[in-house]
This record gives sequence, structure tokens and C-alpha cells, in this order.
Amino acid sequence: MTSSSVVDKPPVRRVAIFGGTHGNELSGVFLVKHWQENGAEIQRTGMEVKPFLTNPRAVKKCTRYIDCDLNRVFDPDNLGRPVVEDIPYEVRRAQEINHIFGPKGSDDAYDLIFDLHNTTSNMGGTLILENSRDDFTIQMFHYIKNALAPERCPVLLIEHPSLKYATTRSVAKHPVGVEVGPQPQGVVRADTLDKMRKIVKHGLDFVQLFNEGKEFPPCTIEVFKIMEKVDYPRNKNDEVIAIIHPKLQDQDWQPLNNGDPLFLTLDGEVIVYKGACTVYPTFINEAAYYEKKQAFVKTVKMKLTAKHIRASVLDQNTS
Repeated sequence: MTSSSVVDKPPVRRVAIFGGTHGNELSGVFLVKHWQENGAEIQRTGMEVKPFLTNPRAVKKCTRYIDCDLNRVFDPDNLGRPVVEDIPYEVRRAQEINHIFGPKGSDDAYDLIFDLHNTTSNMGGTLILENSRDDFTIQMFHYIKNALAPERCPVLLIEHPSLKYATTRSVAKHPVGVEVGPQPQGVVRADTLDKMRKIVKHGLDFVQLFNEGKEFPPCTIEVFKIMEKVDYPRNKNDEVIAIIHPKLQDQDWQPLNNGDPLFLTLDGEVIVYKGACTVYPTFINEAAYYEKKQAFVKTVKMKLTAKHIRASVLDQNTS
């Protein structure tokens, strides 16, 4: 490997850890509150790491949100919306977060944000990637996956031509979603919290090694790329008339083939998957997605390769 094939990336100096983007997803809430009181375990030489409670009103009420989903409003329209009396709380909060950690898309934005989430789905410790060309984040995910092995750590790629998420973490140059489950809403489980804590630890370790000059050769990871959201079967009144089939329940990341059962009506009718190719469902029966008309998302497996990276020597000695 010649030095000319190495891609120099700026050191990562400012990192935030978001908890409570959804106020009833308690692993991130508990961890961020703990780190705000005692942040020794998240501090690393040469960078600032800021734990931050993103939706304090929703956290106080232990509800997903107050007026609207904070994790969907970081788009230009909402971030540029005039602040009037009846503006939704989460839109105003998004503008505050964008002011502190952004502006989104600018050179002044934070380098990296870990956004901590829980799911009621059986997804394990999942990493969420927003950009398939983000070599730095792909390298970090490769490092985290190896550090956690043999425990599984799937990567969900949410890059899609029409499904636009406008996530809270998208303020940063490198947004990282951490989605850990299954865990009920409004509940904290020690095993789930520990899994999330380990993912953050390994991510921060990677950043420190990168900043200190360690080179990371080309790597390839498997990802599950989001293809389509699938709704529950509904009647003419838009009411759900079938539930997730027992053979699909808890089978996140497992192959789904043509003819496999998807839904079950209360009359006992089985509704099967009709598709030409194997897909890998996830967010199966996620409690928060009933209102979004989403029973699960279909994904396909693919490989992503990141280039050989190292920190540029510019401001290498800056703290």
C-alpha cells in the first residue's frame, strides 16, 4: 500500500452523544444523564465529548415526543421556520440543537454525533449509517463490529432516494445512529444499556486512535440497505386488521423469502410475502411505528468498502 492511496481526513475534535431524542427510550436517557454527572469514561485525549439530552420535555413526561417526532424535523424547511407562538416544541428544539451543534452542512458543525435509541424490535445492537460514501464512519463501524465480535452488530443503511429521515444526528459531519433492542418503551434493561454503552466506548476508542495517527487500511462491511416500508393490512376505515405472524415476530435481520408468512388475521388467515428476491426485515412490530403505518422495513444485504484513511497532520497538536 503506497502512501498516495491513503485518504487524509481531518481529526475528529468535537463529538456529541445524544440521549432522549425520543423521551421514552431510556437507555440513552440514563447514560447521558450519568455522563453529565460523571463523564470520565467518555472523555478521550485530544477531543471534546459532550453528552446532551435532546428532548428534555419528552424525557420528563417519558413520552416519545411532545408535538412531533424530533428525529424527523432536521430538514431545511423546519430548521428555517420562523419562531412563532404556535411552533411545535420539537421544531423549536431542532433549531436550538442546530444552533449548538451545527449549523447542519457547515464547516462549524460538530464532527461526530452518536444518537442513542431503543427499539421494541429484536434488533440487537444496531448501527445506523446515513451515507454509503462516508469512509470515516464505515471504518468506525468496522472497528466496532470487530470489537464486539462474536456478538452480532448489524449495520442499517438508511440512504434512500425517496425515504428522507432528517434525523437529529444529521447536524454532524458524521452522524451515527445507535439502535438497541428489544426494550419496551419507558423501561430500562441492564443488558440493553450495557450493549449501548459498549458500542459508544468502542466508537470513542476508534476516534482516539484515528486522531493519534493510526492508519486504517481499506475495509469492507456488510450492511442492510433500506428498500421499502411495509404497512399492516388495513380495512376501508384504515384500521389494522392483521398482526405480525408468529414466525416473523422477533426475526429481525433473518431472510424472508417468497411465500413466508407475514401477517395473521384474527380469523386465522395467513398473509404471506410475495417477492422475487430474498429480503431481510427489521424494525419488526416496532411500537412507535404503528402511528407511522409501518409494520417493518424491508432491507437487502450489500457490501460497502471504505478507503485507507488516516488523520491529516494539520492541527495534529491541537487539543
